[in-house]
Amino acid sequence: MELTKYLRKSITKVLTVSTLCSALIVTPSTAFAETKSEFRLAWTIYVGWMPWDYGATSGIVKKWADKYDIKIDIVQINDYVESINQYTAGQFDATVMTNMDALTIPAASGVDSTSLIIGDFSNGNDAVVLKGTDNLADIKGQNVNLVELSVSHYLLTRALQTVSLTERDVRVVNTSDADLVAAFTTDDVTAVTTWNPLLSEITAMPDTNKVFDSS
Repeated sequence: MELTKYLRKSITKVLTVSTLCSALIVTPSTAFAETKSEFRLAWTIYVGWMPWDYGATSGIVKKWADKYDIKIDIVQINDYVESINQYTAGQFDATVMTNMDALTIPAASGVDSTSLIIGDFSNGNDAVVLKGTDNLADIKGQNVNLVELSVSHYLLTRALQTVSLTERDVRVVNTSDADLVAAFTTDDVTAVTTWNPLLSEITAMPDTNKVFDSS
């Protein structure tokens, strides 16, 4: 019931309103200046964004779209950075991303975006995980799999600072969020930085330790 109330309130904002990081719904600033009747929103797997899938499958999104005589297509993209790239290229009218990531790819590409909904903030939902040790300093010299140049990359840098290390002390391995869980099951991958619900799947594996998080 509370989730339903949240979705109704959130979707109303989308239709009527032209830290670590807040999770945002963003649109090009021109999206609502145009006369449009169809809108596409891309979402990816993160705990704060999954209500959009619920809203689509339960009919809540359609209910509000019908009220305003428009169509809203909610599309899941398996790769987070790719969803931002597609939004930046104009393939979607809106997408979900952290405020930090909104200031990189879209802004650097000249896309003037509007933040419509600040959906949540990360309070432990992003973390660095190591195999075989609970000491963050042991990350020195290891490969760290993460979504490069994303909020995870920033979190890793902050974590390293707390143990007097820098990014030069590790090797960042760019890995799609769609592949991180599977990658961590292999012997070669010993360190990752990621977000929930992927984080929960990884920390449920044997001999894993969350050594730094966004709380």
